[in-house]
Amino acid sequence: MWAQGAPEPDGIHPNEQPCLFPLTLKSSKPTGAVIVLPGGGYGGLAPHEDRPIAEWLNRAGISAFVLHYRVAPHKHPAPLLDAQRAIRLVRYYAAEWKIEPLHIGILGFSAGGHLASIAVTHFDDGNSAAKDPVDRVSCRPDAGTLCYPVITFGEHRHDGSMVNLIGEKRPDHLRQLLSNELQVTPRTPPCFLWHTADDNAVPVENSLLFSGAMRRNKVPFEFHVFPHGSHGLGLAEADPVVGAWTGLCVKWLKGLSF
Repeated sequence: MWAQGAPEPDGIHPNEQPCLFPLTLKSSKPTGAVIVLPGGGYGGLAPHEDRPIAEWLNRAGISAFVLHYRVAPHKHPAPLLDAQRAIRLVRYYAAEWKIEPLHIGILGFSAGGHLASIAVTHFDDGNSAAKDPVDRVSCRPDAGTLCYPVITFGEHRHDGSMVNLIGEKRPDHLRQLLSNELQVTPRTPPCFLWHTADDNAVPVENSLLFSGAMRRNKVPFEFHVFPHGSHGLGLAEADPVVGAWTGLCVKWLKGLSF
């Protein structure tokens, strides 16, 4: 069940029910939209990477949707199915929400960045034979924004995110499938990435691996590495250097006609 337009819960741990919260703009013409995925190591959701991000996007003239996706004890593919369903829903109801259906992006932080990186590399064009009309709609995002993302389950992995998503036994085939630097193709949408060089929780190599895969596949991307900053900064409003990412990201999204 999806809660559309419901009041924002505080400190939610969505172990059972994914929820999509629209923060859409009142506009006379369709706008771009971004689905926000808070981080939390697939064990919870970080409040500062939640509604504040959607409100920043609104101030930039972009509609936003916050997704509270399922986390542990749920395992893969539950979070991915939630993200894909959210994209399909926003696209299906685009006219009702005054959204441009070809300008629907996804933005995630940390483990939410990992989920966003799955969404931009694991997608389909919809199932034309599906009984549910929403399932007939594509779940391919038109852009991805990955903020200090977990990308790989290889050498530079974040163990907590990996264990929460695929379990203690860490099956090799899932580690490969969900190491998303290995899953980039020419159909991957354009992406914006940022990281700090001294992130001691999720190493910057995660973003380096993904941007390298984007380059090899000739997919447009923009990547910023800031010299200093702890993990999980969100909007980074207290840091004038790292906080520049928001303006850079808006300029990039506007360049894609969001």
